[in-house]
Amino acid sequence: MTVKRGPAWKKRVVSLPNLLTYGRIAAIPLIVGLLFWPGEPIMRWYALFIYALAGISDYLDGYLARAYAQQSSLGRMLDPIADKLLIAACLLMLVADGSIRSWSIWAAIVILSREILVSGLREFLAEIKVSVPVSKLAKWKTTAQIVCVGFLIAGVAGDQLLPKGWTSVSGTVLLWVAAILTIVTGYDYMKASVRHLMDDETP
Repeated sequence: MTVKRGPAWKKRVVSLPNLLTYGRIAAIPLIVGLLFWPGEPIMRWYALFIYALAGISDYLDGYLARAYAQQSSLGRMLDPIADKLLIAACLLMLVADGSIRSWSIWAAIVILSREILVSGLREFLAEIKVSVPVSKLAKWKTTAQIVCVGFLIAGVAGDQLLPKGWTSVSGTVLLWVAAILTIVTGYDYMKASVRHLMDDETP
């Protein structure tokens, strides 16, 4: 059976909020490539600039979708995917180049593991048509992740401008803050989801 899609569907696909989300996804390989470039502090600043634009677009796409009534199922699906891909790719590259090292690697593992777990739960809950609203604490968690990754991307380049490695230290501290918030919000999400998981197992 062929599903007919009219002009309204096409407008939703190419709406400004969705275009911003597409742009955020397209920025990921650019940031990864710049972080992969060894020994060139200027590349860090380029990566940070593109990352900052991606972070701003994350705010703007939601704001514009609400302000101009351009919310769509496609946007609701892609927006969290774009956020997770951006954070995950940056964390992996920052571990690879040593910006995140030693015990702080565990903080990155906690963040990545939680995002995978929550994505799986959301997929299950979507199948049974259950919506779990995003809490204020979860929004703070996302903010902490975005800011800490920004500091870590600046990393050695920022340390050359500020004394005593302030940029890298701030990024590492914020990484642990984000990891703690990740655990707390992940537990809250599990607690909200467990009833539906148990109901699904009931004969």
